[in-house]
Amino acid sequence: MNINVSGNLLLFTLLVTTAIITGCAALLPRTTTISKSPWKSYREVVDAYDKVIPNKSSLSEIRKLGFDIYSTPNLKILSYVDIAVATSTLKRDVAGDGIEACLRARGICTGYVFEPQVYISNRYGNFWLDTFNFKRKTLESGWRFRASFLVVDSVVVEKFWYGEPLVNMDKEVVNPLGPLQEMSGIFAVPKIGL
Repeated sequence: MNINVSGNLLLFTLLVTTAIITGCAALLPRTTTISKSPWKSYREVVDAYDKVIPNKSSLSEIRKLGFDIYSTPNLKILSYVDIAVATSTLKRDVAGDGIEACLRARGICTGYVFEPQVYISNRYGNFWLDTFNFKRKTLESGWRFRASFLVVDSVVVEKFWYGEPLVNMDKEVVNPLGPLQEMSGIFAVPKIGL
């Protein structure tokens, strides 16, 4: 029985030592953000966007492509005032006919902004350095797309897009003071102004 206890103690010591050496990276937090949408990839949403034709495509047609203003989550709806403010820095000769048509239509112009995305954030590295805030390493990956449509009287008059087909960022934050780094502001001497 004494051999069994010492064997268990040896096994426990070996496991703890291995965990300390390897850094317990599997215990670090992971985050996955997926905006629910009909598109599984960046390419799919770009293909759908490319099928929208200004001054021809209607709201019912873009709904069939996945841009459904009634059921797509994370949709932003813009009034013509929002659109006027957002485009105020554009010169009128650069603004385009769709923007002009929208601003002339005023109350019957609406902007719709769809933002499907897949975003994954994984912390990796040494568990102890991360836990005590000395060094945090994060790998961020995924894709993002933003499709904006200006609609007058149920017809798309202009479209804009922004995209990040391949997000792949490796971030490292080093805090030499570890857990005391964030407390450094607490001990700062306040400035006295005259």
